[in-house]
Amino acid sequence: MRRIANCLLLAALLAGHSPAWAQDVIRTEAVRIPAGKTGTVIRGSIVGRGSVSYTVGAEAGQTMNVTLKPSNLFTYFNIYEPGRGPGDEALAVSEMTGPMVPDLNRFRGKLPTSGTYTISVYMIRAAARRNERSTYRLDVSISALGNAASRPPVKADFADGLQGGPDFWEVSGVQAGDALNMRRGPSTKEPVVTRFKNGDVLRNTGCRMADGQRWCAVERPEDPSVAGWVAGRFLREGSYAGASATPPGPTPAASIKGDALVAGTRFHATGEIPCARRAGQPMESCKFGVVRRGGGNGDVTIFWPDAGSRTITFEKGTPVRFDQSETGAGARLDVKRNADLNMLTIGDERFEIPDVVIFGG
Repeated sequence: MRRIANCLLLAALLAGHSPAWAQDVIRTEAVRIPAGKTGTVIRGSIVGRGSVSYTVGAEAGQTMNVTLKPSNLFTYFNIYEPGRGPGDEALAVSEMTGPMVPDLNRFRGKLPTSGTYTISVYMIRAAARRNERSTYRLDVSISALGNAASRPPVKADFADGLQGGPDFWEVSGVQAGDALNMRRGPSTKEPVVTRFKNGDVLRNTGCRMADGQRWCAVERPEDPSVAGWVAGRFLREGSYAGASATPPGPTPAASIKGDALVAGTRFHATGEIPCARRAGQPMESCKFGVVRRGGGNGDVTIFWPDAGSRTITFEKGTPVRFDQSETGAGARLDVKRNADLNMLTIGDERFEIPDVVIFGG
């Protein structure tokens, strides 16, 4: 009986594994499904405490299939809903069979919401401590929902940025010497209508998920006949001062002339953002205040619900440093971008700060 009890305890401990302990080295990669296809094959490898977070966009009602074939049998994956990731509650854990996991390392399920899902590939604690290596093949497919451009708008799903969103976008993140293609439909197979440079402002008429990424329908504010689809990862919230003879330059939101202070504070704006103070803690809401200096420069101060604060300095819209108070030795600032969202980690702390906080809107 004691042996049986010990076995049951060991099984329970193994079932409770998550990659949260392996967050020392997390690599993030976007899944790109070829235009017109429903799936793709990814080949990768991890060593020890390393893990890889694959991000893929999908809409509510689509069916996602994920199959992992690793060389090291201690390798598994978790799937997280939009807005969640390693350390949060997972939608599915591939080392435990259930309604969406018919067999180990196989996932099949109808997605509950629209947005960017995360597939986190990792090794369990024992193998990671031995610094073992695993090479793997990851098959990811998402069922089609018909022509993305002709489907009706997403309903009651505002958190993912597909429905609602800003009135205007600003083109951002295009490499020097390159341009953003506007296409006739939400696919890289569609013909190019025209091209835009960083700083151009476009009217937002709605976004969709297609080929594993977000596409947004846009038009020129001064000439609505110029309309089409662009890749959403090159857009951030902007504003438009009015029609002109030439395409708009950098968004007027980058200027803080006339940006009044919130009454009784030293901040130009206040509000709440998602935050977490400790490793493994679910995201909660933290109050913030921002001092803007124009051009995406300024300081964002986040106030912890249980006292204390953290100040993060932005330069040209990018988080570059933080105050060193109450920070463990060796903590560093890591930043990942998801569309118009900055996802920051400082040691065990996590923050999600949208561009509109530092640029205004």
